[in-house]
Amino acid sequence: MQLVVARIGRAHGIKGEVTVEVRTDEPEQRLGPGAVLHTDPAERGPLTIETGRVHSGRLLLRFEGVRDRTGAEAIRNTLLIADIDPEDTPEDPEEYYDHQLIDLEVVTTEGVVVGRIEEIAHLPAQDLLIVRRADGGEVLVPFVTEIVPEIDLDEQRAVIDPPPGLLAEDGPE
Repeated sequence: MQLVVARIGRAHGIKGEVTVEVRTDEPEQRLGPGAVLHTDPAERGPLTIETGRVHSGRLLLRFEGVRDRTGAEAIRNTLLIADIDPEDTPEDPEEYYDHQLIDLEVVTTEGVVVGRIEEIAHLPAQDLLIVRRADGGEVLVPFVTEIVPEIDLDEQRAVIDPPPGLLAEDGPE
């Protein structure tokens, strides 16, 4: 199975380093030196990480064969994709990979079916579950314990305890 783990940002300096928008909770495992990653678009890869470091709170990577700013700019906005075992799970039992959550049925604590998880949006403040309703509408559910108290992978179900207005047809109050 393939998992998007990062997106390449702008060039940093003149020696081929790039900033990276991390999209994995395990960057030390997925984005370490020697890691070979597929890319989207595919013609830009595969890319092998040569070095990595944190500078001013941002991850900087250098890839084999990318030696200057021009080369770094040429791979900007490329998605980095890792091959993972579909049976792998995060170490923390309260964490989930996106592929584990996609297509789970979403029900309220009262058992009312809301829809299915279509996508996970990774925002700076928190993640959002994008839930597709049966009528084609969409609900954005903050992925926090207070609102999503239970994920049951065996039953393929996410239980939510929505605050007032979250499920209103005309949006939150």
